[in-house]
Amino acid sequence: MKIRAGYDIAFDCPQPTPMILMLSVHPSREGDLLGPQGMTFEPPLAPRTYFDQFGNVCTRITAPAGRVRMTADFVVRDSGDPDEVAPSAPQIPVQDLPADTLVYLLGSRYCDTEHLAEEAWSRFGTAPLGWGRVQAICDYVNDHLTFGYSHARATRTAAEGNAEQRGVCRDFAHLAITFCRCMNIPARYCTGYLGDIGVPPDPQPMDFSAWFEAYLGGRWYTFDARHNAPRIGRILMARGRDATDVALSTSFGRADLAGFTVITEEVE
Repeated sequence: MKIRAGYDIAFDCPQPTPMILMLSVHPSREGDLLGPQGMTFEPPLAPRTYFDQFGNVCTRITAPAGRVRMTADFVVRDSGDPDEVAPSAPQIPVQDLPADTLVYLLGSRYCDTEHLAEEAWSRFGTAPLGWGRVQAICDYVNDHLTFGYSHARATRTAAEGNAEQRGVCRDFAHLAITFCRCMNIPARYCTGYLGDIGVPPDPQPMDFSAWFEAYLGGRWYTFDARHNAPRIGRILMARGRDATDVALSTSFGRADLAGFTVITEEVE
């Protein structure tokens, strides 16, 4: 299948403002692109690209004073298969985990494990090890949090989301990741495109999505605590410890969002 994806985002800056953008498709999906991603800027800018410590593509710009607009429109080839389900995937003891997964056991900016460890063990300590335990966590988070765009707050931690019982997709991911880490299961945050493919259309405007990956049986598996069901057509943009590492834009000065449109749809 083919998926059209892209964005049209604008910022108003009172003065020239350095920015880091994380809007490119992840390197693991570049081979599926049916043509260039074509990030363009109005007014024209000279972006610089680098890879961060997690392997994500980052774009540096200096936005001029006034309005800057960034757009992309591209097509990705996708298998059309839903997220893989592997109920027998085992949990690996901490002492046997690869060294590069250990960072995903630690607390981070929004995944405050120190505040949820006791609750995690009381809730999930008797759940089956491995896949069953991660699924039990997703079931709880999906049932416990109420989704709503009006609930969005950029500073909400996992523990705060658990207490407030509401949030957006990033809050669902942060809470599930935090519980996994508390249970000694490496978990990392993912952001990207997820259209209404194979599900009833959502009347809300399209947005980027957040999910997570858990390390089980020697590999990473996709989980989505918000939807809590295998989905079709995820297009990964970036991975990290939490939303801090994969922010769509980071500005070093004032930059007011002036426009935001996301495209994700199946095409013939």
